[in-house]
Amino acid sequence: MSGIRLYLRYFATALKTQLAYRASFVMLSVASLLSVFTEFLAMLAFFDRFGGLKGWNLHEVALFYGMCNLAFAMCEMLMGGFDTFSRMVKGGDFDRVLLRPRSTVLQVLGADIQLRRIGRLTMGLAASMWAVSELRLAWGVGEILLFIGAVLGGSMLFGGVILIQATSCFWTIESLELFNMVTYGGVQTAQYPMDIYGKWLRRFFTGVIPLAALNYWPCSVLLNRNYVPPALGWLSPLVGPLFFLIGLAIWRFGVSKYRSTGS
Repeated sequence: MSGIRLYLRYFATALKTQLAYRASFVMLSVASLLSVFTEFLAMLAFFDRFGGLKGWNLHEVALFYGMCNLAFAMCEMLMGGFDTFSRMVKGGDFDRVLLRPRSTVLQVLGADIQLRRIGRLTMGLAASMWAVSELRLAWGVGEILLFIGAVLGGSMLFGGVILIQATSCFWTIESLELFNMVTYGGVQTAQYPMDIYGKWLRRFFTGVIPLAALNYWPCSVLLNRNYVPPALGWLSPLVGPLFFLIGLAIWRFGVSKYRSTGS
């Protein structure tokens, strides 16, 4: 509980700091919103030209788009300290983190809370609500909880990838671009149904980085499609937390091998 209280203080400090220059905060948030909105416009243009995508219509794909951006926006907002962790290693600031009687994960989480990502969050929420409205989906409590669980699980899944990316800095100093291919490239991939891709890509984003659990599996239930067994769709929100725990275990191993900068 003391750790939670400390993190809430980190969050409150970040809020006060970033709102101290409100015009800058608003412009950065709007820029984040517009960058994601252009991707949505490209999707609209594609469906206006071709009408469908391997049996999926615009509103169904918009739900994929919305869920993916909701999950990644929450991850970006809360995991910013790990996303920029290479700076902490290069500057020797991680040594200071190790001297404090607090969890390293908690301290790095609180080091960079990026509230300006609210732009992507807003776009993801708007796209999801629009898709559900246009599809006239009659969701019950179970489906609503599945939607929320899938988004939260997807956020933790992306968080696990960023944890592993940050851990690589203990050996490489700079985070490897390979991980950006998985995180930002994974966002672009998960905005569309997984079955439109080639077999090797589907296998990678199912067996290695299980992005299919973010929206493809739960949407099989939410959209009343039978692309995967219903049980897999209902259990999909658990995949993200499990992957995050794997990332956390790798992080702890990396911390145990850290030998300081020597500066």
